Amino acid sequence: MKSAYELAMERLAKSDPNANRPLNPAKKAKLAEIDRVYQGKLAEREIFLKQQLESAMTGGKGEEVEKVKKQIASERARIEDDRETEKERVRRS
Repeated sequence: MKSAYELAMERLAKSDPNANRPLNPAKKAKLAEIDRVYQGKLAEREIFLKQQLESAMTGGKGEEVEKVKKQIASERARIEDDRETEKERVRRS
């Protein structure tokens, strides 16, 4: 008797047969390169925004501090989303 999990996994495998395909070394290298590039982009933006955050904190600008914190969070989410989109494109090719 199969569990509900096993049945669900079988249905999922039938709906997308390419999902469990192993990646070749070229795709693995491309995915690693995408991770490195986007980690660099993320670090660059965080350094820039943290400098702004620090200057706002030393200036006692509470409203600007919150604005920069929100911008840091949204930039991180945007960059991570872009990275995952790029990686998914490579996986499907």
